[in-house]
Amino acid sequence: EGAIAAVIDIGALWMKDLREGICPQAFWLNKEQCCWASNDTFFKGDDCKQWYRWPEMFDSDIDREGAGFYLLSYLLYVLWSVLFAGLAVMLVRTFAPYACGSGIPEIKTILSGFIIRGYLGKWTLTIKSVCLVLAVGAGLSLGKEGPLVHVACCIGNIFSYLFPKYGKNEAKKREILSAAAAAGVSVAFGAPIGGVLFSLEEVSYYFPLKTLWRSFFCALVAASVLRSINPFGNDHLVMFYVEYDLPWLFFELLPFVLLGILGGVVATIFIKCNIRWCRYRKESRLGQYPIAEVIAITVITAVLSFPNEYTRMNTSDLIKVLFSQCGITDVSPLCDYKRNFTNVNNHIDIAEAGDGVYNSLWQLSLALIFKLLITIFTFGIKVPAGIFIPSMAFGAIMGRMIGIAVEQLAYQYPTLWVFQGACNTGENCVTPGLYAMVGAAACLGGVTRMTVSLVVIMFELTGSVRYIEPLMAAVMASKWVGDALGKEGIYDAHIHLNGYPFLDNKEEFAHTTLAADVMQPRRGEGPLCCVTQDSMTVEELECLLKTTDHNGFPVIVSTESQYLVGFVLRKDLSLGLANARKCQDGVVGSSRALFTSQVPTPWNGPPPVKLRRILDLAPITVTDQTPMETVIDMFRKLGLRQTLVTHNGKILGIITKKDVLRHIKLLANEDPESVLFN
Repeated sequence: EGAIAAVIDIGALWMKDLREGICPQAFWLNKEQCCWASNDTFFKGDDCKQWYRWPEMFDSDIDREGAGFYLLSYLLYVLWSVLFAGLAVMLVRTFAPYACGSGIPEIKTILSGFIIRGYLGKWTLTIKSVCLVLAVGAGLSLGKEGPLVHVACCIGNIFSYLFPKYGKNEAKKREILSAAAAAGVSVAFGAPIGGVLFSLEEVSYYFPLKTLWRSFFCALVAASVLRSINPFGNDHLVMFYVEYDLPWLFFELLPFVLLGILGGVVATIFIKCNIRWCRYRKESRLGQYPIAEVIAITVITAVLSFPNEYTRMNTSDLIKVLFSQCGITDVSPLCDYKRNFTNVNNHIDIAEAGDGVYNSLWQLSLALIFKLLITIFTFGIKVPAGIFIPSMAFGAIMGRMIGIAVEQLAYQYPTLWVFQGACNTGENCVTPGLYAMVGAAACLGGVTRMTVSLVVIMFELTGSVRYIEPLMAAVMASKWVGDALGKEGIYDAHIHLNGYPFLDNKEEFAHTTLAADVMQPRRGEGPLCCVTQDSMTVEELECLLKTTDHNGFPVIVSTESQYLVGFVLRKDLSLGLANARKCQDGVVGSSRALFTSQVPTPWNGPPPVKLRRILDLAPITVTDQTPMETVIDMFRKLGLRQTLVTHNGKILGIITKKDVLRHIKLLANEDPESVLFN
């Protein structure tokens, strides 16, 4: 996972720079690496003589300030973006439809006990890795952090088949997937501990102690491999790692909490709008044209992004700029303060903002509106797309703007009682970059409803414990506001939109219904489809498999007594019959299928087929008078797919996870048929 993440990071960096220019002497280098190799001692911004913009490749004497240069750069920027995005969606559409999206809603569903065949296969891994590079390189408003969790789980699933103990046992395999999810977040944010907590808090359904240390080890190894490859060339695992020098002050808790409230509001608006758009896509003809939709969104994104400096840059670059502190040598417009330095060792005093800062605030306001609107339409298209980075960008923009506002208030009114004793010495007491980081955490917390793991991830990004209180205050405020305005985070909302059979283990259910009220079939509706232990023939069982689509069948003593013997899975029964036909001599359609340990005597017919080895003799059962609250608890804590309902040992019916979900929706006055995932 660490090696694949490094390749994705390096590829995405190269492709996003390729939209603007190329390094002719070494085309495989991105802009930063190309300028590292430059012989120039000084160069403006991140431009150097060895990096050529595309118009300069056609005419080396072209004027960089001219209209022709700008228009040609604009056109090629859009064309490269469309090429990358179009290639990504066609690869996904052709080879691996499951490679689109974030993958976290599906991973949560799989870890809850549901099987989505092919979702974690080798084709999905290959296409998701390649297309993630293309999608990020195309400049779409999406991130690679969520899809890296999907990529890690694909690797875990594929490797589990090397060990039969895990490959053939779905419960054991889910332990590996929990550890893989931790590794995915570890390499995405360079936060091994945060990755473990993310797996525990957000995606895992069942997380025993042995899975905890395995996840920790997995996250540690993944982060170590990524660090050894050093994809960003700065010994950090993420592009926007930052360290702050100044401590935060008590009065700043107020703007930090305000950022949390704003983060919760913005996150709720985003979730509701995105779900409405995705529902419209599913229900309208738009869903039939995924390639056209991706290309249209890419064209709109590229055309509207290019004129604004802050939307043109990659979203991770934008977050890095917003998180950064202003130093003496910074030439960024965000650092355009009216300061005079006579000595490079001078402290950076608080100062009045210059024209560059005010111009940047205007551009950041436009960038916030644009990013919010375009991400609503982007998240859910048929390319690999994460939501972590765009969410952090919303919050980072708001945070930087509020940070600059607080900083200017402290400069203009240093004697105000709020600032007394902190900002009246002339030294800088407010760090706008810290506000950007707190805002990013608040918005991401509002979108995903993460709390503990998010604070630890942001703590690992800064490498300092002193900012935990501001982060905790903002994240909790964001969660409370988000929960008040809408209960679901983005992943749970997409789970319900897609109709996945997922039981949320964080919700409480208190109802007076019994198992008999929910089981299928209901009383008076006819008998349950069962298999008898020694009276059915091979032909009858094969006919039963052809005419039904049940996941398994209860095995009973006889149709008269209805006493439960066990449960046989459909796939095991089908495989057992096929093997008997192929390998056992004398087996015909009239051969008896026996789930007993001994052959009944006397026996005169063709050789029987013994199937007792595939029979589950201890299936999970409940009585017809068991409260549904207890049944729901069993489904959540044991990860069940179904449970059998009995009365005095006799089979009455079966309750599947979908039956439970339909029952919950019915009690909540929602459409029970919305649980339709096949």
